[in-house]
Amino acid sequence: MSSPRSKPSTTGRRCSKTSCRESATKTLIYIYPDSTAVLGPLSTYAEPHSFDFCDSHSQRLTVPRGWTVIRHEEDGVREEPSAEDLMSIADAVREVAKSDPVPRNSQPEVGRRGHLRVLPRQN
Repeated sequence: MSSPRSKPSTTGRRCSKTSCRESATKTLIYIYPDSTAVLGPLSTYAEPHSFDFCDSHSQRLTVPRGWTVIRHEEDGVREEPSAEDLMSIADAVREVAKSDPVPRNSQPEVGRRGHLRVLPRQN
């Protein structure tokens, strides 16, 4: 299972299996209402109700009878957004910036601090 000369963890997180000293590479989350276990890439943060496993233990994962295992494998290739995607996002942001979400003639402002406005009390 684990060798006495394990590599130090690059993430600072070790395998959740007792006495395993290997670095965690996968995260397991149980979805109890659906009787499903999801095994995927190592999560960004350690969560209290998830388990981190090394490669060896994640490959030998077993779940209770009747449960489903979903294994999400990263292909290692992350696509960068295309120029067209970035332009679409920029156009959407510009459209929102052009529109005025609060009609100015509805109520006069008494004061303003950053994005907060003070409106007069209505009687």
